[in-house]
Amino acid sequence: MESTRPTRTLRMKDLPSKVGFQPSTIYGLIAQGKFPKPYKLTPGGRAAGWQETKIDSWITERMEDQS
Repeated sequence: MESTRPTRTLRMKDLPSKVGFQPSTIYGLIAQGKFPKPYKLTPGGRAAGWQETKIDSWITERMEDQS
């Protein structure tokens, strides 16, 4: 039986420890199109988050760019 890990949603408070940037830097990268955009957690709501898999892919791409 194949086990799949459920998709985890990361909030901004989770990102600094994961990517090593402060929120202001993350928002700047989003504005420049260099970081994945968040998605709304509820339609019309203010809460936003990122799929952990997209953040993991972004980190992997940065590591590959360094090679």
